[in-house]
Amino acid sequence: MTVLDDRIEMAEESGELTLDVMFEWLEKMPVPEGYKAEIVGGHIFMSPQRQTHFEIILGILEQVRATYPRSRLASDVRIDFPGHLNGFACDVAAFADRSVKDDKGRWRHEDVEFVAEVISRNTAANDYGPKKDAYAAAEVPAYLIVDPYTGEWHLHTLPKDGTYHGSVSFGFGEDVDLTGTPVGIVLKTGEFPRD
Repeated sequence: MTVLDDRIEMAEESGELTLDVMFEWLEKMPVPEGYKAEIVGGHIFMSPQRQTHFEIILGILEQVRATYPRSRLASDVRIDFPGHLNGFACDVAAFADRSVKDDKGRWRHEDVEFVAEVISRNTAANDYGPKKDAYAAAEVPAYLIVDPYTGEWHLHTLPKDGTYHGSVSFGFGEDVDLTGTPVGIVLKTGEFPRD
């Protein structure tokens, strides 16, 4: 057991463990350069950012700019989602016109209209599992998973009662039809690189 484990255990026992406390610990930890850190279900995950990852994220951001101004887009920025200690750093998040930041200057999950996650090998289970569940619970209208290892994308829509009721998957090269969502565009995937 590490000192950090001891502190987390002590905080849990005293009822003090919060996302703010955990992120304060992260800020003091020696997170390697080029890694993204986030908290999923009270567990800290760090994943390396690769060129493939960046190119896909940039490709998505460039296209959703047709609907969203830069001021309503975020990448790798903390957003707290429903569930136990969920502080995600979405690869891409887009926010509604009505969006306002909370009293700590953070985006609110209630204002998220679109999320895209690009799969990293070591944290893929989070994107397909607990993060998908949290996005559905937050009623994010469109959640896109892009997997450069399989060369596929998976779009989840129609969130209700904590689950997505619409789902479609295709390979890279097939367009993602987001016209029935707040995003309102057809996202091209033909230039997404594979790992």
